[in-house]
Amino acid sequence: MDIFHFDPAQTFSFLLTLFRTSIILFFLPIFGGQSLPAPVKAAMVLVLSLALWPKLSFPGQAFPSGGLGIVLLILGEVSMGFVIGMTVDFLIAAIQTGGQLAGFGMGFTMVNVLDPITGTEEAVTAHFLYMTSLLVFLNLNGHLFLLQALAESFRLVPPGSMFVSPALANQVLGLSADIFVLAVKIAAPILASLFIVDLALALVSKAAPQMNILSLGFPVKTAVGFLFLGMMFTTMAQYMEHYIGGLDALFVHMFQAAMQ
Repeated sequence: MDIFHFDPAQTFSFLLTLFRTSIILFFLPIFGGQSLPAPVKAAMVLVLSLALWPKLSFPGQAFPSGGLGIVLLILGEVSMGFVIGMTVDFLIAAIQTGGQLAGFGMGFTMVNVLDPITGTEEAVTAHFLYMTSLLVFLNLNGHLFLLQALAESFRLVPPGSMFVSPALANQVLGLSADIFVLAVKIAAPILASLFIVDLALALVSKAAPQMNILSLGFPVKTAVGFLFLGMMFTTMAQYMEHYIGGLDALFVHMFQAAMQ
């Protein structure tokens, strides 16, 4: 007699849900970053898997029977998590690149800070915009769009079946090209204002050669740069709102492209 009513199909079904949830959350920029302790992420994965399993689970028969099938299953889930996480990382990378360009124009090329999340050094303006973009992303419910993409993946993509197809590669390359366009759009007001300041300082140096333009120009450029940096937060939020608003349809198109 089966005392505990053990059903292997239900166990395998939960394992499939746990695999997908844990791997995708590992790649997401908000949930899987190094800023969250490992016990917190493990508890989040377990709770989310238990919440999704009754409604969005896969049948236990979909679990591979051999070791090679399990490896292919994990590779397919890793590909899906990488694509979903990279889609949001492109937006944040574009904002960081705009901060790098702005910091270069303001003369902050030697002022770097250590990013505790990635462990790399970056310009102080890039790190400032990075932290601001994360707050804006959470304020615009971007994390809910990521969880919705996780839920949609159960409906559109079978376990371990998402690999890089030519259609998916074209979409990813198109998003990567938008990094530089968005970075220039973000940094353009600051760069344009600093160009005008440089032009004005050049005219002053011609009119009054005895003035020390180097000592005068650095604080002026810094003040003007920070002024336009504060004014561009609204523009950056508008770009992020437009991008986040299209994440739902973008993820669906990516899932469909991967299955072609």
